[in-house]
Amino acid sequence: MKKLKKLFICLNLIGLLCFTGCEEVPEKGIYKEGTYFGYNQSVSNGLTLTTTAVIYVDNLGMIKSVFIDSTYSQEEGVLTTKKALGDNYNMKETSAGLGNIPGGAEWYEQVETLEQEIIKEQGLNWIKWTDETKTTTDSIAGVTIAINDMYLAVDNALNQAK
Repeated sequence: MKKLKKLFICLNLIGLLCFTGCEEVPEKGIYKEGTYFGYNQSVSNGLTLTTTAVIYVDNLGMIKSVFIDSTYSQEEGVLTTKKALGDNYNMKETSAGLGNIPGGAEWYEQVETLEQEIIKEQGLNWIKWTDETKTTTDSIAGVTIAINDMYLAVDNALNQAK
């Protein structure tokens, strides 16, 4: 009976050690907690347009959300944003014609892909440029738009978070 009791105690201790030793430790990021804002301005058709990025970093230093948008001048001279235009930006057919995105994707859909990849990769270091002027990249599946202004806006925000 004493041997059985000792065996039972040993099994309980082994089980306890296994389960408490298997607890997952949360990953720690490299950024300071907070919400950061970055922007980049560029000139297109005589208009100064602004691309913005808002990035939220949690208490563990991990990027949890990224929001990118860009001002856009409609034909009537009214400024709006490309995300606000949604499907009315009319990029789906053009992107489908490039053959890289089956069925095409609107501007906001491509930017959402970029935002999610920045969160997944925890920054911008994974982007590989295909030209020296940092306008095109083939490292983002599902994105055919030039991302240089977006890259600079996100980079400005992330530099504040370091």
